[in-house]
Amino acid sequence: MRVSREKAAENRAHVVATASRLFRQKGFDGIGVADLMKEAGLTHGGFYGQFDSKEQLAIEASQLQHDASAAKWRATVEANPKRPFDALVDQYLSKRHCDELGGCMFAALAADAARQGDAVRATFTDGLEGLLAVLVEVSPGRTKEARRRAAIATMAQLVGTVVLARAVDSRALADEIRTASVASLKAAAAG
Repeated sequence: MRVSREKAAENRAHVVATASRLFRQKGFDGIGVADLMKEAGLTHGGFYGQFDSKEQLAIEASQLQHDASAAKWRATVEANPKRPFDALVDQYLSKRHCDELGGCMFAALAADAARQGDAVRATFTDGLEGLLAVLVEVSPGRTKEARRRAAIATMAQLVGTVVLARAVDSRALADEIRTASVASLKAAAAG
């Protein structure tokens, strides 16, 4: 059965969104094309009519989430003009975000991305630069260079905190990791 261009575009967008979620939950290599398409409610055969490869889908799914994360960060900064840095830290290191396997592409897939091809890694580079741009605006420092260094260190601590909190099987330790990082980041920003 032939579908309209609009329906094909809708199906493609749905596959990309589904892949973004499933890759964050299972890893790039943790789900195959057949299972991904099944989860999207479409046939396996339809995949290659929409994408050249699983790598192309990984790139588009990553970009979708990177863009969504940057938009969410910008909205958080705009909604919290008095304490934007603290608001970003609280949002990213929320108990909910630390507990769920979805969320940020970096916390979910940084190690996987390192094993992917150059095109996937380039998408992660672009995504990181987008988040760093937001962090630079709200990080402490007298110069742009100092704020960028602070933003990079903050991003590394944010992602590392989520990765560690998700890795341990002790809820008490996960909460301790999270609250220690929140306190450390806010104290550093306060000077």
